[in-house]
Amino acid sequence: MAIKLVAVDLDDTLLDSGLQIAPSCLEAIRQVQELGIKVTLATGRMYRSALPYARQIKADLPLITYQGALVKNSYSEEILYYRPVPQDLAIEVMQYFKQAKVHFHTYIEDELCLESLTEEGLAYANLAGVEPRLVPDLMEAVQQGQPLKIMAITDNERALLDMELELKGRYSKLLNITRSKPYYLEVMDQSANKGSALEVVAQHFGIDRKEVLAVGDSYNDLAMIEWAGVGVAMGNARDVVKDAADYVTASNEEAGVAEALHRFVLSQLS
Repeated sequence: MAIKLVAVDLDDTLLDSGLQIAPSCLEAIRQVQELGIKVTLATGRMYRSALPYARQIKADLPLITYQGALVKNSYSEEILYYRPVPQDLAIEVMQYFKQAKVHFHTYIEDELCLESLTEEGLAYANLAGVEPRLVPDLMEAVQQGQPLKIMAITDNERALLDMELELKGRYSKLLNITRSKPYYLEVMDQSANKGSALEVVAQHFGIDRKEVLAVGDSYNDLAMIEWAGVGVAMGNARDVVKDAADYVTASNEEAGVAEALHRFVLSQLS
């Protein structure tokens, strides 16, 4: 079946190491859109952080953000899917990270919320391109507003893996716990993942999953790569992602998204 919907991850997929979209990727996306094929973003980023890239590729359709916890249209701002972390579980997870003495933050009303400007928090805010909001107490803040995601950051990958395993052991039926980068551990509601969110977007447009192409590189992309009719892993992807994919394209530094679009969409119509 011909592809009608394309979902592309941002960091380490569509974006190069300078957080830019290669001209060849922009051109391939434009050609695909001219054929009437829908192209959206599927990212762990905040909606506010993903929006400039959505505008750059002229994607006037629902964006998958916060790992799938929020699906919101880039122009009309219509919300199709909203799955915040239950407040009691959010507080438990924050207490766990506090005891582990790692940096953690959360997101409320599409704002990056920090208790202090740690080195990790500042680096993340710069990556996301957003101004963080400082709050006196994150656990108190989530009692006043619904958190879409909780993220812990540490450069100790071994410690992060141990935390991931322990949290999955405790909350596997209640929370979606995944990594987007080796040093980012992310916690969402169980129903918040890129696969479920992509299914919502496809159903919204009446598109069969066999007509969906998904491209990503990391653990948090597995759900959508496995759900889509065609799942593509980047050349720089984690091995487990490559194993799950139908095809491995070039890396994000080599415009792998453009290669995938030419292979699975544009070449099929020539």
